[in-house]
Amino acid sequence: MEKFNDIYQRAVSRKGSEEMLHALLSNPLDDTDIAKMHDDLWLEEFTRKVFQSGFYWSVINNKWAGFRDVFWDFSVEKLLMMPPDMLEQKASDERIVRNFKKVQTIPENAYMIHEVAEKHGSFSQFIADWPTNNIIGLWAYLKKHGARLGGNTGPYALRALGKDTFLLSRDVEAYLRAHELIDGGLQTKKSLQAAQNFFNELQQQSGYSLQALSQLVAYGVGDNRVGVATR
Repeated sequence: MEKFNDIYQRAVSRKGSEEMLHALLSNPLDDTDIAKMHDDLWLEEFTRKVFQSGFYWSVINNKWAGFRDVFWDFSVEKLLMMPPDMLEQKASDERIVRNFKKVQTIPENAYMIHEVAEKHGSFSQFIADWPTNNIIGLWAYLKKHGARLGGNTGPYALRALGKDTFLLSRDVEAYLRAHELIDGGLQTKKSLQAAQNFFNELQQQSGYSLQALSQLVAYGVGDNRVGVATR
């Protein structure tokens, strides 16, 4: 396994300088800030990522004001009280992308968030308390208990709202395969654990967040070069 410094120096070389590289890196929120977030924000971001999967993100983003209007600003409380027959009506609203199967995930994920909040005080507190050295465990929880939150959907939603996580982007996957850290399916337990172990080791060497480390790995491989921001 490469050392952190090897990965870091390659990324610096590709991006032109340490200053240019660090301008591209980002860090997650503190757990205390995550814990203060309203739970409705999680439902909104889960829904956004579910709909962005398989669509141009710009299409979903352009319609997002409509989504917020149709689904009461993603109020978990209101959506849990919504009668089932109203869901089909909302799914046909022209203000949103009309995909009934994806619309069905909204009340399902609202229920997951509500159940977690009942046990942990809030869904945000649950997310904040989850240890990042086992972030794949949180991915697995969202996949098992949520609706359409497997693969990269759950992780991308976590990243979007500030939870520290690495991402298995194409460049990160390419790196892990090239260095024989994973083989076989990307989403197998073996591959996920190997990726977690790799990033945990880099974090111990560097003190960087998983988010920044994931970006560093991506910036050191693939086609991205000077001035190109990815991942």
